[in-house]
Amino acid sequence: MGRLILNNANLLDGDKPARKAHVVVAGERIAAIAEAPLAAGPEDRVVDLGGRTVMPGMVQAHFHGAYWETGGLRPLGLEVHPSHAALRAAANFRTALDCGFTTTIGGGCPHAIDAAMKLAIAEGALVGPRIVAGSRDVSSTGHSGDMSYPAWMKLGAAGSVHCADGPDAVRRAVREEAKNGAEIIKLFVTNGHGTGGAGEWEMAPEEVEMAVRTATQRGIKTRAHVANRDAVLFCIETGVHIIDHGDGFDARCIDAILAKGSFLVPSLWFPKRMMTIAPGTAYAESLKPDYEAMAAFLPAINKAGVKLLTGDDFGARGVNHGTYAEELILYVTEIGIPALDVIRWATKNGAEATGMGDRLGTIEPGKLADLLVVDGDPSADITVLRDRARLRAIMLGGNFVKDELATLAGV
Repeated sequence: MGRLILNNANLLDGDKPARKAHVVVAGERIAAIAEAPLAAGPEDRVVDLGGRTVMPGMVQAHFHGAYWETGGLRPLGLEVHPSHAALRAAANFRTALDCGFTTTIGGGCPHAIDAAMKLAIAEGALVGPRIVAGSRDVSSTGHSGDMSYPAWMKLGAAGSVHCADGPDAVRRAVREEAKNGAEIIKLFVTNGHGTGGAGEWEMAPEEVEMAVRTATQRGIKTRAHVANRDAVLFCIETGVHIIDHGDGFDARCIDAILAKGSFLVPSLWFPKRMMTIAPGTAYAESLKPDYEAMAAFLPAINKAGVKLLTGDDFGARGVNHGTYAEELILYVTEIGIPALDVIRWATKNGAEATGMGDRLGTIEPGKLADLLVVDGDPSADITVLRDRARLRAIMLGGNFVKDELATLAGV
């Protein structure tokens, strides 16, 4: 089988400014990056990109695969039958891939759906991205994801919430989620950031410590919904891998997260969207102070070198799956983060958060060929990523998920 040679590419490798280069893919991996066109063999496919961008596949690092207009009257995970929810998730995972997100990291899911989707993709029953499978939301009885549902609904037995009280119960909960295929455990450490309240603690410190310890013993990671400074600091220092939202983040948090190497998902598109579609409502107003504080401080967090990620509550009512690029556009056009930095969040940083930074996230010889060919340069105009028609090719491990290269002029 011949190689794929992509000549005259605008190479956006995930870590450095764009430059002209020629990219060679052999099998599932990137074989070479050259400054001049390479000689082609008789079986090679050669494509002149004419300056179109080649960049790494992106990572949705806070992905709710089963969310589908979530936020109605029924509890999370009980909106529809589990088999129906799985079909919705299959569509959402394919949508992420079609939008150029070749990897997702679970941000919480019911019924072990992430793990099921990963297995189905591996056996060829579905087409979808690489998946780091999430868990049900582990937290205490009556926490913000559980408080409005009476006990007779048995949400913890069938839905997206796994209630556990005390270190021993938390240890069992983490072990059970791991047994069901979770690779990253979602902890609801505080409320806030759209879940009500102002970020009060919902898990005791000793429960968080036990969750992190148990997950580490099982060889998996943790992430935490956390929305006040003291809880953010505690989660970082305890070893939580991904901090979700991080409301209240300050200079002391920067020092701590740089020392520990954890990741931060600010996920600001959801609150921004809620303030846009429901201005003046009590819910939108409750989101505003934390949104404004994080938006103002985020450039400093980024400049300090914190490993930021992209991903948000897509699938919640009003924040549809498939609109993932809007989050990236927000960071660049309204918050003032350089586009190249946001692209790094979505590629190199995302790959590192999965534990696959040695194989994904940048375009280097030997790495897996998870690649996008884009009409335009996202580092110059981030908005090109919102137009799926401008994604001319999507590759996953050297295999085309989308291939419109034959339609390019001169091919």
